[in-house]
Amino acid sequence: MSSDSLPAFASRLNSMKSKSELWEGRDDLIGWIHRQGTIAGLNLVDFNYPEHLEGYSISEVKIALSESGLSNGAVCLRYPKHFSLGAFTNPDASLRREAIQLTLEAGQWARELGAKELIVWPAYDGYDYPLQVNYSELWQHVVQSFQEVCDFFPELRVSLEPKPTEPRRYFIQNTTGAGLLMVLEVDRENMGLTLDFGHCLMAGENPAQSVALVGKHKKLWGMQLNDGFVRPGCEDGMLLGSVHPQQTLECLLWLQRTKYDGHLYFDTFPINEDPVREAEANIRRCASWWNQAAELEAKGLSNWQSNHDILKTFEAMEDL
Repeated sequence: MSSDSLPAFASRLNSMKSKSELWEGRDDLIGWIHRQGTIAGLNLVDFNYPEHLEGYSISEVKIALSESGLSNGAVCLRYPKHFSLGAFTNPDASLRREAIQLTLEAGQWARELGAKELIVWPAYDGYDYPLQVNYSELWQHVVQSFQEVCDFFPELRVSLEPKPTEPRRYFIQNTTGAGLLMVLEVDRENMGLTLDFGHCLMAGENPAQSVALVGKHKKLWGMQLNDGFVRPGCEDGMLLGSVHPQQTLECLLWLQRTKYDGHLYFDTFPINEDPVREAEANIRRCASWWNQAAELEAKGLSNWQSNHDILKTFEAMEDL
């Protein structure tokens, strides 16, 4: 499979803060964009709102993207800490309205920057104790909020990013299945899911099966790749395939099978590593596994799977 068939790549912008001694440019949003522009193979930048964009103008960000040879892939919500009891699910109706308004502002940035996707990671929409909340009430608040956002931006893919835990002990959409059910209840053509490899692992899921489920419904808008040891409540954000290489390969296989048409975002957290080299390693590893997945398919993987013949699959992998 040629590199032309690869999805576009984006990588975590906050990682550009690491190892600042290796970077001679500015240490702010504009500098981080410029630093990402040095990553071989990177195509897109995903921004957090309001975290990254507050205090900057549309034109400043557009110029920085152009100077770096990059485009905006998505704008992702990062609700401030005063929403700690909930954004769309806050018990205070005025704060729920503020959260919706913040989401609409993020969507306006996405629209102006030419992004195709608005990603909502509902960090505070959940609970911490038994008997703390009415689950049905929280669910309905979220459904209605997403309906409003989807209707306001019919040209954008509005995407929910599920996570089982952290910072809340339980998210209201704490599994891929729960997230997909919510998407179906929102019932808007432009509503879908962004799956995170590590979040799936944290939920006790096989990421490839999660991709297959959401892809079957044609609702997979985004895919975030990383890895980790998945100790309770921990999101490690490690180098792609460093812990679960075969599950990474299978995840990419199912992205191909479901004709995934979004971009791939590396949500990894290099702390002691050069973030530019780390992002380049993710891109190379992803491209290699993407091609290996296509080779396995061409060799007859579907037939082996129909016979549940894992040994045939492993034998074929030895020749890749």
